[in-house]
Amino acid sequence: MKRKNTLFRIFGYLMRHKLPLFSVLALSLLGNLLALAGPRLSGEAINLISDGGVSGRMDMPQIYRYCLLLLFFYVCSSLMSYIVNVSMITLSRKITYTLRRDVFNHLVTLPVSYFDTNTTGDILSRISYDIDTINASLSNDVVQVVSSSVTIVGSLVMMLRISPPLVLVFTVTIPLALVLASYLTKMVQPMFRARSKAAGELNGYVEEMISGQKTLRAYTQEERVIKDMNVQNKKLVDAYYRTDYYASIMGPSTNAINNLALALISVFGAILYLRGHINIGGISAFVLYSRKFTGPIREIAEIYGELQSSLAAAERVFRILDEAAEPADRENALELLHAEGNVELSHVSFGYQKDRTILKDFSMTAPKGSLIAIVGPTGAGKTTFINLLMRFYDIDKGAILVDGHSSLDLTRKSLRLAYSMVLQDTWLFYGTIYENISYGRPEATREEVIAAAKAARIHTYIESLPQGYDTLLIDDGTNISKGQKQLLTIARALLMHSSMLILDEATSNVDTRTEHQIQAAMRSLMKDKTCFVVAHRLSTIRNADCILVVRDGNVIERGTHAELMKLGGFYYEMHQSQYQ
Repeated sequence: MKRKNTLFRIFGYLMRHKLPLFSVLALSLLGNLLALAGPRLSGEAINLISDGGVSGRMDMPQIYRYCLLLLFFYVCSSLMSYIVNVSMITLSRKITYTLRRDVFNHLVTLPVSYFDTNTTGDILSRISYDIDTINASLSNDVVQVVSSSVTIVGSLVMMLRISPPLVLVFTVTIPLALVLASYLTKMVQPMFRARSKAAGELNGYVEEMISGQKTLRAYTQEERVIKDMNVQNKKLVDAYYRTDYYASIMGPSTNAINNLALALISVFGAILYLRGHINIGGISAFVLYSRKFTGPIREIAEIYGELQSSLAAAERVFRILDEAAEPADRENALELLHAEGNVELSHVSFGYQKDRTILKDFSMTAPKGSLIAIVGPTGAGKTTFINLLMRFYDIDKGAILVDGHSSLDLTRKSLRLAYSMVLQDTWLFYGTIYENISYGRPEATREEVIAAAKAARIHTYIESLPQGYDTLLIDDGTNISKGQKQLLTIARALLMHSSMLILDEATSNVDTRTEHQIQAAMRSLMKDKTCFVVAHRLSTIRNADCILVVRDGNVIERGTHAELMKLGGFYYEMHQSQYQ
């Protein structure tokens, strides 16, 4: 993403608040103009004193008037500067809120494939660290740049009015500063991008290690993780050091050039004074204006690093906003309001990558109310089958029919609401048990929630808790066991008024006895509803109406448990291997 494009997009967010932005700019302009009057008044006062020293008569009333005006202008300028800073903090807060809202809202629209290929830590780093970096730049640096620009232009105009020949000094120093700035910009900008990327990678690694603490300790990998963390940490620290080192060159270098300009002004100003082309007050005012002229250039150079950092952060944030959202539903797509549950896959082929097909010519039929089990070795395509049913991914070839309609002709929302889904990886949010169970149906009554909990064999446990259904779950339910978390997700799925149920290793974290009880309860509750069960424990699918044996993306066997055992094929081998 080009830096110019990034700047325009940030400016677009600023322009959403035109009135406060232009008010801030007007106050900044007025405050700087008042401050620019100071050196002129100071020079006039010095001329009066100088002339009075020669003639022996001091015009003290006029000198006092200049001093009072000088005090008044500087006080008003400081007050306006304070108002500008406070206003920009408020404005940047609004822009940051809008930007973070836009990013999160867009994230919700992104396809599942985006989250499959980007780490959670890196995404969180963009939402938090990168947007906070932009906020700091907007609240501080933007005001500084605007204020400095006004001061530079105003000081140049005033110096031209005092002595145009002396201004020629800057024809030497300014090009030097511009060449230096251009060189450092090209050199440092990629470093800021690399620094933001390193920060995202470190956040991703830390998030992964914290999430996998139990596995880490179980395999006693603490020392290796510490070493890897040190490598990631050093990479980020080195990126910060390298970036800040080269960015810090700008300030001292510009300061040296400014001091050179001041020295030249002093020399040539003295020559012009001796020749009668300028007076003492003019030299004094010109020196003050030259400091106002070169000072902002130095200040801009000093905040240059922060501006580059915020631009690199903005690029990472805008990359999320530039990600293509999940494709829109087809024109005149149908709403699947009352699904019966007849599902058919006809010669379906699909691959996450174009050159690698996962499911190959996959076909099956699931009549209303049937229980379909999908079994097979790891990597056979079972989870891919579930992803296609839910339209997390769209098929490459073939057709998926729901009640005779192609899934591509249905709206994603209505299709997904037709399914209840329980995954092996449970997910609970911060809230009460009641809120977690009723997540899919917030309008559900307490009686319906309790009935779902009883069916999932979790009601007795909930009632044993001090707050019962009002017990607060924290940090993805870390205060309850994995099995209890899974039972809660099953209760949540049972509460949904859906025609189809997907269970992807949904009972892997509960004991066999509880699993059989849950399946018996679910079988009665799912009467006239279509169930898709992905299972590794074959004992749990003995009563399935049809078992699909998937291997290398193909259905190699299908039938009931008894039929497949009688066949003596791959399913038979899998079954025997579990009980030998």
